[in-house]
Amino acid sequence: MIVAFSVTPLGVGEDVGEYVADAVRVVRESGLPHRTDAMFTSIEGEDWDQVMDVVKRAVAAVEARAPRVSLVLKADIRPGVTDGLTSKVETVERYLAAE
Repeated sequence: MIVAFSVTPLGVGEDVGEYVADAVRVVRESGLPHRTDAMFTSIEGEDWDQVMDVVKRAVAAVEARAPRVSLVLKADIRPGVTDGLTSKVETVERYLAAE
């Protein structure tokens, strides 16, 4: 399963990069496959418990320093699929290359 999520601290001003870095650090330390872009961090794991544990800890890291936290989450639940973070992008790239 792949979960894309965004954690936003509220009530800390406009510059939130330092808080977001706390969440991304948790994801990186998890050892699970992941990608971070300008809007979301995607993480891939075998099941809900594995992935949601990391999301929960990432939110807690931001919550420890911010008075309020917003979480946006999107999940691709597809049992038996591994390396989806890479293979889904490779599929799109293959179609683009064929044009």
